[in-house]
Amino acid sequence: MRGSTVSGGFARALMDFAVSLGADRETLAARAGIAVEDLVDQDSRIPMDRYKALMKAGQDLCGEPALALKFSEGTRFEELSIVGLICKAGETMGESLQQLSRYSRLVTEIDGLGVEQRFQLVRQGEELWLEDRRPDPNAFPELTEGAFSRFACEVTRSHGDVPFVTAVHLTHPRPSYSAEYDRIFKAPVAFDQARNALRIEASWLAVKTHKPNRYVFGIFNEHAETLLKQLETSGTTRGRVETLLIPLLHTGDLAMDAVAKRLGLSRQTLYRRLKAEGASFDAVLDDLRRRMALDYLGGRKLSVNETAYLVGFSDPSAFSRAFKRWTGESPRGRKGAQAATSG
Repeated sequence: MRGSTVSGGFARALMDFAVSLGADRETLAARAGIAVEDLVDQDSRIPMDRYKALMKAGQDLCGEPALALKFSEGTRFEELSIVGLICKAGETMGESLQQLSRYSRLVTEIDGLGVEQRFQLVRQGEELWLEDRRPDPNAFPELTEGAFSRFACEVTRSHGDVPFVTAVHLTHPRPSYSAEYDRIFKAPVAFDQARNALRIEASWLAVKTHKPNRYVFGIFNEHAETLLKQLETSGTTRGRVETLLIPLLHTGDLAMDAVAKRLGLSRQTLYRRLKAEGASFDAVLDDLRRRMALDYLGGRKLSVNETAYLVGFSDPSAFSRAFKRWTGESPRGRKGAQAATSG
C-alpha cells in the first residue's frame, strides 16, 4: 500500500484558500514539506501526513483553527475537483451521494477503505444517518470536519430551503471553535460520541439536483456532445446503444440487461440485433470506452485517473491495462507525449 493520500488539486485548493486568508504560500509549502510544483499535476498524490501538515500550517499562519470547516464553506466542490462536477450531474441528491462514494478516492484515498465504504447511509428506526466510517478519525478530525461541512454547505448553496442536517455526532472532543459548528450546521452538535455521523432528512435523497450541463462529460469534452448528436440520428442498434451508454459511462451502471430495458427490448433481442450488425454489446462498450478515453486525454483537461473513472473503470490500474491493450502504450505515456507535442 502507498498509504493514505490526497489529490494534488485538492491540496492546492486548500493552500490557495489559506493564502486568501493571509498565509504566505512559500511558508505554507515549506512547513508542509510540499513542493509547490507538486500541486500542479492533476495526477499527483500528496501523502496524508503532508496534507495534515499543510492544514496545521494554514491554521497557524491564518490564525484560524476552524480552517477545515471554513475551507468547505468558502469553496465550491465543483471548482476544486471533477468529483464535484460528477455529483452535480446526478438526477437526485441520493444519486449524487452514490457517485460521491464511487469517486471519492480521487480526492482522498484512505488506507483500510475500499470503494463505496467511507460514507454510508444507516437507518435507525425512523432516523437516517450518514456516517463517515474512516478508521482512526480522531487522529485528524479535520478530515471529517471538512467532509461534513462540505455536505452541509454544498446543499445550502444549491438548495437553501431544503431540510438536510438535523443533528451532528462527532467522535472528537469539543474544540475551542465549536460555535463555528453551530453556525454552519444550524443543528444540534454533540462531541465525544461513538461515531461520526450526520442525521439527515430522508426526503433529501429524492431532491432533484440542478444539473449544470446535459451530461457530465459535456463539461470536459466538446467532441462528446458532437458524437452524441451523431448517434441520436443513427438508425442502427449500435448507435442507439452508444447513445444510452455515453451518459452512463461515469456511473459504472453498464449492464446489458439495463441497456436493453431502456431500449424496450429483451436481452436476447438486443443480442440478435447487434449480431446482425456484426457487433456485440461488450465490443461496443469496449470501443466506446476507447474512443472516449482518447478524447478525454487528448483534450488535456483531465488526468489519467479522472479519465479512468469517467469511462467506467473503478480501478485506475484496470484502465491502464485496457488502454495498453487498445493502443499499445500507457495512458500516462500518451498524455505526456501529447502534452509535449502541444508545447
